[in-house]
Amino acid sequence: MSEPARIKICGIRDTEALEAAVEAGADYLGFVHWAGSPRHIGIEDAARLAEGLPERTTPVSLFVDESIEQMLETPFQWIQLHGKEDESTCRRLREAGHRVIRGFHFSPEAIQRWADCEDVDLLLVDGSRTGGTGESFDHGALMKLGTRIETPLIIAGGLDPNNVGRVIQETECWGVDVSSGVESRRGQKDPALIRRFCQATRANATDSS
Repeated sequence: MSEPARIKICGIRDTEALEAAVEAGADYLGFVHWAGSPRHIGIEDAARLAEGLPERTTPVSLFVDESIEQMLETPFQWIQLHGKEDESTCRRLREAGHRVIRGFHFSPEAIQRWADCEDVDLLLVDGSRTGGTGESFDHGALMKLGTRIETPLIIAGGLDPNNVGRVIQETECWGVDVSSGVESRRGQKDPALIRRFCQATRANATDSS
């Protein structure tokens, strides 16, 4: 790969994790606004936490089956949808000036559906329906579809510092997303693991160039 895969650290809830991710070179930071997650953080708290982020680091609000009105309260330009939201939701968010990451559980049908949606900026393929569970999926099945996917693709689900390099090589993905793979316990980010994950991702690009 000529360029390193983009890195998204999801489930940021505190300053220590945020600073570790920024210093390690993460490109995107995910803030989960779904109450069913142990990584939940309110929109206002996330906005305060993200104050002063460098321009190279992009904050992302993650929602699961939330109302448009609630989602539009986020000050972040990027929104990740990870529920049953349809194409009209993506369109309304784009019309309001947002960029959309569409997260979904892997299936050939879901890939094709969202790859065809003009109002999605990035696809995020996960091993679970709600994300953050550490479940992986069949990357080989994904690669059989790869030539038909033009929207940039982020791989999530089951990634950690030990396997991210292999997954990048297998899938040649645009980006990688990690949550539970950089935690010392469920919902608690480990700065050392965040640094290792980012280093492993960058090292893979160096080894492959």
